[in-house]
Amino acid sequence: MAFPTRVTIVDVGPRDGLQNEPGRVPTATKVELIRRLGEAGVPVIEAGAFVSPKWVPQMADSAEVLAALPEDDGRRYPVLVPNLQGLEAALAAGAREVAVFGAASESFSRRNINCSIEESLDRFRPVVAAARGRGVAVRGYVSCVLGCPYEGPVAAARVVEVSKALFDMGCGEVSLGDTIGVGTPGKAREMLEAVAEEVPLGRLAVHFHDTYGQALANILACLEMGVATVDSSVAGLGGCPYAKGASGNVATEDVVYLLDGLGIETGIDLDRLAAAGHFICDALGRVPASKVAQALRAKAA
Repeated sequence: MAFPTRVTIVDVGPRDGLQNEPGRVPTATKVELIRRLGEAGVPVIEAGAFVSPKWVPQMADSAEVLAALPEDDGRRYPVLVPNLQGLEAALAAGAREVAVFGAASESFSRRNINCSIEESLDRFRPVVAAARGRGVAVRGYVSCVLGCPYEGPVAAARVVEVSKALFDMGCGEVSLGDTIGVGTPGKAREMLEAVAEEVPLGRLAVHFHDTYGQALANILACLEMGVATVDSSVAGLGGCPYAKGASGNVATEDVVYLLDGLGIETGIDLDRLAAAGHFICDALGRVPASKVAQALRAKAA
């Protein structure tokens, strides 16, 4: 299959990238990061999570972040909601798109959201129905699609089962996440082929972590199959607190550089994107994990 002519980038940095930061990131810094990502041309920016501040204190200001974002700039700002209470809080804050987060691994589901896979799906159904009933789009995440930190390899059939359940209940897009970054291109292709038999390829996104340095190769393999939505995180921010040793998401800068090289449109200005990455890394006191961002800065020096 030929590459898509255009790919939609979903930058998860402001949520997935920042949620586990040990020190508080000011609301104004989060809003400025999102603003800069938008100005760089990123069309979808995950803006926050309406979860218990006891468990994810970094996301406690998600309502304030949403309130500071433009209402009609043509971009999507999905936020994570774990249940009906989170959904109501998100809607009250003006959310126009929400996301639910499941897993293809039973052990990971129990340790991450304290319930079985089936229980999580039962919990999500009324959330999705309520959101759709209010005209709010819903995105579904499936974690551990290529491996679990507790169970090891995950069968593609499990990924298919959860993905289909999320799609059937009304998730307009299902993102397939290699949470601990153990996937390789062949395994990624096999998994995607299996899921695409039950969920239309145009409704699937891929979300790779770069623990073993395979994220870009895995994305390329999925692009060859026709996937046209890719999750990534500016500057490679983020990781998984439930997966020991897992590095961050693949860097948005590196993905855009790959896509630019393939002649695939994204609508994103790479220089502005890299500047947004340097902005948040300066605020966090670190350097970007993105090799492209590092190379661009070295070139400009």
